[in-house]
Amino acid sequence: MVVSSRGVLLFPALIGGAGRPGTPARLQRLLGLALLAIAALGATCLAPRSAAAQGVVKSVHGEWQIRCDTPPGAQSEQCVLLQSVQAEDRPNVGLTVIVLKTADQKNRLLRVLAPLGVLLPAGLGLKVDDQDVGRTPFVRCLPNGCVAEVVMDDTLISRLKSGKQATFIIFQTPEEGIGVPLSLDGFGPGFDTLK
Repeated sequence: MVVSSRGVLLFPALIGGAGRPGTPARLQRLLGLALLAIAALGATCLAPRSAAAQGVVKSVHGEWQIRCDTPPGAQSEQCVLLQSVQAEDRPNVGLTVIVLKTADQKNRLLRVLAPLGVLLPAGLGLKVDDQDVGRTPFVRCLPNGCVAEVVMDDTLISRLKSGKQATFIIFQTPEEGIGVPLSLDGFGPGFDTLK
Protein backbone atom coordinates (compact mmCIF):
# COMPACT_ATOMS: atom_id res chain seq x y z
CA MET A 1 0.00 0.00 0.00
CA VAL A 2 1.12 3.55 -0.73
CA VAL A 3 0.45 6.78 1.15
CA SER A 4 -0.18 9.87 -0.98
CA SER A 5 1.19 13.33 -0.23
CA ARG A 6 -2.16 14.13 1.41
CA GLY A 7 -1.79 11.22 3.83
CA VAL A 8 -4.45 9.09 2.14
CA LEU A 9 -3.70 5.39 2.05
CA LEU A 10 -3.83 4.13 -1.52
CA PHE A 11 -4.21 0.59 -2.75
CA PRO A 12 -1.64 -0.26 -5.40
CA ALA A 13 -4.02 -0.30 -8.37
CA LEU A 14 -3.21 -2.74 -11.11
CA ILE A 15 -4.25 -1.35 -14.43
CA GLY A 16 -4.08 -3.89 -17.23
CA GLY A 17 -3.13 -3.06 -20.75
CA ALA A 18 -0.25 -3.36 -23.11
CA GLY A 19 2.73 -1.17 -22.53
CA ARG A 20 2.37 -0.59 -18.81
CA PRO A 21 5.92 -0.27 -17.48
CA GLY A 22 7.02 -3.07 -15.18
CA THR A 23 4.15 -5.41 -16.06
CA PRO A 24 5.34 -8.60 -17.75
CA ALA A 25 3.54 -9.52 -20.96
CA ARG A 26 2.43 -12.89 -19.51
CA LEU A 27 0.84 -11.16 -16.51
CA GLN A 28 -0.92 -8.72 -18.84
CA ARG A 29 -2.34 -11.63 -20.85
CA LEU A 30 -3.48 -13.36 -17.65
CA LEU A 31 -5.12 -10.19 -16.43
CA GLY A 32 -6.79 -9.79 -19.80
CA LEU A 33 -8.24 -13.29 -19.45
CA ALA A 34 -9.30 -12.49 -15.90
CA LEU A 35 -11.05 -9.33 -17.08
CA LEU A 36 -12.79 -11.36 -19.77
CA ALA A 37 -13.95 -13.84 -17.13
CA ILE A 38 -15.21 -11.07 -14.91
CA ALA A 39 -17.05 -9.45 -17.78
CA ALA A 40 -18.67 -12.77 -18.60
CA LEU A 41 -19.55 -13.50 -14.98
CA GLY A 42 -20.55 -10.00 -13.95
CA ALA A 43 -22.32 -8.67 -17.00
CA THR A 44 -25.79 -9.39 -15.67
CA CYS A 45 -25.21 -9.18 -11.94
CA LEU A 46 -24.73 -5.43 -11.69
CA ALA A 47 -28.27 -4.89 -10.52
CA PRO A 48 -27.70 -6.48 -7.13
CA ARG A 49 -29.78 -9.51 -6.32
CA SER A 50 -32.34 -8.63 -8.97
CA ALA A 51 -30.72 -10.03 -12.08
CA ALA A 52 -29.53 -13.56 -12.56
CA ALA A 53 -25.74 -13.67 -12.69
CA GLN A 54 -24.01 -15.69 -15.35
CA GLY A 55 -21.90 -18.66 -14.45
CA VAL A 56 -22.72 -21.57 -12.24
CA VAL A 57 -22.94 -21.14 -8.48
CA LYS A 58 -20.50 -23.76 -7.19
CA SER A 59 -20.85 -22.94 -3.50
CA VAL A 60 -22.23 -20.38 -1.08
CA HIS A 61 -20.25 -19.10 1.90
CA GLY A 62 -22.35 -16.81 4.08
CA GLU A 63 -23.17 -13.81 1.88
CA TRP A 64 -20.59 -14.78 -0.78
CA GLN A 65 -20.92 -17.04 -3.81
CA ILE A 66 -18.30 -18.91 -5.80
CA ARG A 67 -19.36 -18.63 -9.45
CA CYS A 68 -17.56 -20.40 -12.27
CA ASP A 69 -17.72 -20.13 -16.03
CA THR A 70 -15.56 -20.87 -19.05
CA PRO A 71 -15.32 -17.61 -21.00
CA PRO A 72 -14.98 -17.73 -24.80
CA GLY A 73 -11.38 -18.50 -25.73
CA ALA A 74 -10.38 -19.68 -22.25
CA GLN A 75 -8.90 -23.14 -21.87
CA SER A 76 -10.34 -23.84 -18.46
CA GLU A 77 -13.08 -22.83 -16.09
CA GLN A 78 -12.48 -19.63 -14.14
CA CYS A 79 -14.05 -18.93 -10.78
CA VAL A 80 -14.67 -15.80 -8.73
CA LEU A 81 -15.85 -15.05 -5.22
CA LEU A 82 -18.71 -12.59 -5.61
CA GLN A 83 -21.21 -10.51 -3.66
CA SER A 84 -23.60 -7.88 -4.98
CA VAL A 85 -25.07 -5.29 -2.61
CA GLN A 86 -27.11 -2.09 -2.61
CA ALA A 87 -26.74 1.03 -0.49
CA GLU A 88 -29.26 0.78 2.36
CA ASP A 89 -30.66 4.26 1.77
CA ARG A 90 -30.37 4.26 -2.06
CA PRO A 91 -31.71 1.16 -3.74
CA ASN A 92 -30.52 2.43 -7.14
CA VAL A 93 -26.85 2.46 -5.99
CA GLY A 94 -25.32 -1.00 -6.01
CA LEU A 95 -21.89 -2.58 -6.15
CA THR A 96 -20.60 -5.93 -7.27
CA VAL A 97 -17.48 -7.04 -5.42
CA ILE A 98 -15.42 -9.73 -7.12
CA VAL A 99 -12.35 -11.55 -5.83
CA LEU A 100 -10.33 -13.74 -8.15
CA LYS A 101 -6.98 -15.42 -8.41
CA THR A 102 -4.99 -15.00 -11.59
CA ALA A 103 -4.47 -18.11 -13.68
CA ASP A 104 -0.89 -18.45 -12.44
CA GLN A 105 -2.18 -18.32 -8.82
CA LYS A 106 0.42 -15.66 -7.99
CA ASN A 107 -1.90 -12.67 -7.58
CA ARG A 108 -5.27 -12.14 -5.94
CA LEU A 109 -7.39 -9.31 -7.27
CA LEU A 110 -10.21 -7.39 -5.62
CA ARG A 111 -12.36 -5.80 -8.29
CA VAL A 112 -15.35 -3.58 -7.57
CA LEU A 113 -17.92 -2.65 -10.18
CA ALA A 114 -19.68 0.61 -9.30
CA PRO A 115 -22.60 2.23 -11.14
CA LEU A 116 -22.05 4.72 -13.93
CA GLY A 117 -22.15 8.30 -12.70
CA VAL A 118 -19.64 7.90 -9.86
CA LEU A 119 -17.17 10.74 -9.44
CA LEU A 120 -14.03 9.21 -10.91
CA PRO A 121 -11.31 11.44 -9.36
CA ALA A 122 -12.51 10.60 -5.84
CA GLY A 123 -11.89 6.90 -6.40
CA LEU A 124 -13.26 4.08 -4.27
CA GLY A 125 -12.76 4.08 -0.50
CA LEU A 126 -12.74 1.06 1.78
CA LYS A 127 -13.29 0.66 5.51
CA VAL A 128 -13.29 -2.64 7.38
CA ASP A 129 -15.16 -2.56 10.69
CA ASP A 130 -15.09 1.26 10.59
CA GLN A 131 -11.29 1.39 10.20
CA ASP A 132 -10.04 3.16 7.10
CA VAL A 133 -8.13 0.85 4.77
CA GLY A 134 -7.59 3.37 1.98
CA ARG A 135 -8.67 4.48 -1.43
CA THR A 136 -7.96 3.34 -4.99
CA PRO A 137 -8.73 4.95 -8.34
CA PHE A 138 -11.21 3.72 -10.87
CA VAL A 139 -9.30 2.18 -13.76
CA ARG A 140 -11.95 2.23 -16.46
CA CYS A 141 -15.64 2.53 -17.16
CA LEU A 142 -17.53 -0.04 -19.19
CA PRO A 143 -21.08 0.20 -20.52
CA ASN A 144 -22.37 -1.45 -17.34
CA GLY A 145 -20.30 0.37 -14.68
CA CYS A 146 -16.93 1.67 -13.54
CA VAL A 147 -14.20 -0.66 -12.31
CA ALA A 148 -11.73 -0.19 -9.45
CA GLU A 149 -9.28 -2.96 -8.67
CA VAL A 150 -6.32 -3.74 -6.47
CA VAL A 151 -3.86 -6.54 -6.09
CA MET A 152 -4.66 -7.92 -2.65
CA ASP A 153 -1.75 -8.20 -0.25
CA ASP A 154 -1.73 -10.52 2.77
CA THR A 155 -2.64 -7.64 5.12
CA LEU A 156 -5.80 -6.79 3.19
CA ILE A 157 -6.81 -10.46 2.92
CA SER A 158 -6.31 -10.92 6.65
CA ARG A 159 -8.42 -7.83 7.45
CA LEU A 160 -11.23 -9.03 5.20
CA LYS A 161 -11.11 -12.55 6.65
CA SER A 162 -11.22 -11.34 10.25
CA GLY A 163 -13.65 -8.45 9.72
CA LYS A 164 -17.40 -8.43 10.08
CA GLN A 165 -18.33 -5.65 7.63
CA ALA A 166 -16.63 -3.80 4.81
CA THR A 167 -17.92 -0.44 3.65
CA PHE A 168 -17.08 0.69 0.14
CA ILE A 169 -17.38 4.43 -0.38
CA ILE A 170 -18.23 5.99 -3.74
CA PHE A 171 -18.86 9.64 -4.51
CA GLN A 172 -21.52 11.15 -6.77
CA THR A 173 -20.35 14.70 -5.97
CA PRO A 174 -17.22 15.89 -4.11
CA GLU A 175 -19.36 16.46 -0.99
CA GLU A 176 -21.57 13.38 -1.21
CA GLY A 177 -19.92 10.10 -0.22
CA ILE A 178 -22.14 7.05 -0.24
CA GLY A 179 -21.11 4.16 2.02
CA VAL A 180 -22.22 0.78 0.74
CA PRO A 181 -21.95 -1.87 3.49
CA LEU A 182 -20.99 -5.40 2.58
CA SER A 183 -21.08 -8.40 4.90
CA LEU A 184 -17.81 -10.26 5.31
CA ASP A 185 -19.67 -13.30 6.63
CA GLY A 186 -18.23 -16.25 4.71
CA PHE A 187 -15.42 -14.30 3.04
CA GLY A 188 -12.64 -16.37 4.65
CA PRO A 189 -14.01 -19.82 3.77
CA GLY A 190 -15.02 -18.58 0.31
CA PHE A 191 -11.58 -17.12 -0.36
CA ASP A 192 -9.89 -20.34 0.78
CA THR A 193 -12.16 -22.35 -1.56
CA LEU A 194 -11.48 -20.13 -4.58
CA LYS A 195 -9.40 -21.83 -7.29
